[in-house]
Parts: sequence; structure tokens; C-alpha cells
Amino acid sequence: MSVEIRVLDPDTDAEEWNRYVERSDGSNPFFRAEALRLQAEDTGTKLHLLAGFKGQEPVGIFPVFEYRKGPISGAFSPAPYSWASYLGPSLLNVDKLKQRKADRRTKRFLDGCLEWIDEEISPLYSKFVTAEFDDIRPFVWSEYDVKPGHTYIVDLEGSEDDLLKRFSSDARRNIRNADDDEYDITVGDTDDVERIVDQVRQRYENQGQAFQLSSDFACSLHEQLPDGSLQPYVCRADGELLGGILVLESDRMRYRWQGGVKPDADVDLAINDLLDWNVMRDGLRNGIGEYDLVGAGVPSINRYKAKFNPRLETHYEITAGTFGINLLVDQYKKYR
Repeated sequence: MSVEIRVLDPDTDAEEWNRYVERSDGSNPFFRAEALRLQAEDTGTKLHLLAGFKGQEPVGIFPVFEYRKGPISGAFSPAPYSWASYLGPSLLNVDKLKQRKADRRTKRFLDGCLEWIDEEISPLYSKFVTAEFDDIRPFVWSEYDVKPGHTYIVDLEGSEDDLLKRFSSDARRNIRNADDDEYDITVGDTDDVERIVDQVRQRYENQGQAFQLSSDFACSLHEQLPDGSLQPYVCRADGELLGGILVLESDRMRYRWQGGVKPDADVDLAINDLLDWNVMRDGLRNGIGEYDLVGAGVPSINRYKAKFNPRLETHYEITAGTFGINLLVDQYKKYR
């Protein structure tokens, strides 16, 4: 039986779509209809919710953002310049299939999605960034370019002491020797989301780099996603915000989405070590199995992340089309 591709409505079918997101092991909070609608609104793109079915059984989801400006068209997942970490396709109901059936189902689902994208959007350029989606062969067979990217993931297992012992000696020392009376780490509110984004923006601007993530987008995510999906961890001393990390959470994974920049405060505390430790410790206590540090491609930052003894994982950047890409990017930047 072939896989049928249906396009769900982001508004009227949001509840149905979110059920598929919750049942898919490869999804994250950015897949939820609320987050996708915000991405489309923030980036001026049109959202298409592609869902694959074998009969009445859902087999996969693939959110796609259509960008158009004049003669330029593009298909993206996640939306361009949205600062969402990963999207692309995600599968359902394949875990118990034998390999041959799983291969066939995955290929039919992706072939159907790519055919729909070609026919309905006709993009000059396409870009999809996956996370927990390993079988990228159908993209290769369809002549897409596939480039690996990397991230660090910490396994949250054993006792808290076991977890801490796996860290580097300096990380353990920074955490164990910190005086609890000198700081306070809590999960904050929407105002703290804005404060963390502003802190990151200031850091980027000080380094002469662009930072397109809007505070309104991040705050709206915090307000519209289910409770606990986006958690602003903040570190304060004497009421002053020293630093913070925006943490996304699914049933199995926590994601270090934004924050954790080098603090300006002159205090004798390893603020980011303490923040990350609290994020991991709370995840362990709540039965979350993994902490994605989101990125392992910048040597200067890798040194910090590697001290938590993570494992290296691969994700993929999948692209197609070259003609018009420079114009597409330039036009998009002007639009933004």
C-alpha cells in the first residue's frame, strides 16, 4: 500500500497534528503546531503541515515553510532565520517493523513529501535540518546534497553523584565548591525569557555578529507551548540576573536552546557550569534521558561543552538548488 500525503491545517487540525508530534520519537517542541505557527508568523513564511498515512495509520510528519519574494521561492524546515534548532521529517510507527518494511515505508513517505514540495512550491532552493532522523538515503537518491552536522548529548543516567563524576575535574570542582548562599538558580517566568534573549543579543552585538531571534518570538513560545516545554533557568545573586539558559523539553530530551553566554558580572562563580548542572540534575530527577547541548561545531565553544562528558551525535543539513540562492538570502535579509 502506498503512503498518502495529506496537508493538515495549522489552525483547525492543530490538535490532530500535536497528537502525531507526541507519538513521534524524533520530534521536539518546535514541531508542535503552536511553535510552527509562531515560526511562520515571525519569518513571513507560509506553513504546510505534511502528514503521511498508510491507510488510516500515520507514518510520518514533515512541517515545511514556503518562502516567496518576487520570482524567488524556497522550502525550509525549520523556517529560515527562525533559530529553531531542528525540524525536517519525523517518523511514527516504524520501531517494530522489520528493516525491509521500515526502509520501504520511509522511502515512500519521503518521496511523497518531496514530490508534493516540488509540485506545490517548486522551490529554487530547499533546506531541511534534521535531528533524530538517521535514514537520509531517500534525500540522496533524490539528488539532494547532504552535509553532516554535530551536536553533543549528555546521557542523564545513574545517580546524581554518578552523573557529576563523569564531568571533568574543573567542572566538578566548580559545582561542588560553589557556596549555595551566594547564588540562587530557579526556573523563571516569561520576563526572564526576555532577559535571557536580550543578554544573548548583547553578547552577539558586542562581537559584531547578527542576532535575529526576537524576544517576542521566544516569549510567545513560552506562553503558548504546554507548561514545561520551554523553561528559563536563571542564576541570580542578591537579586541581580547573572546568566540564564532557555531549555526546551520533550518526553525524552532536554535541549540547551539559547543562553549560557559568558557573563559580564564579576563574581567568583562558574555561572554556566552551575546552570547546566541544574538543568541536567533536574532532568535526571524527572526521568528525562538526555540533554542535547545543541551544537558541537564551534571549537571555542566545544571545549566548554565537552567537559560534561557528552557523546558526539550527527544530524544533517539537506539542501537542493543553487541558482538564485545568493539572491534568496540577500532578499530575505532585506525583508527581515
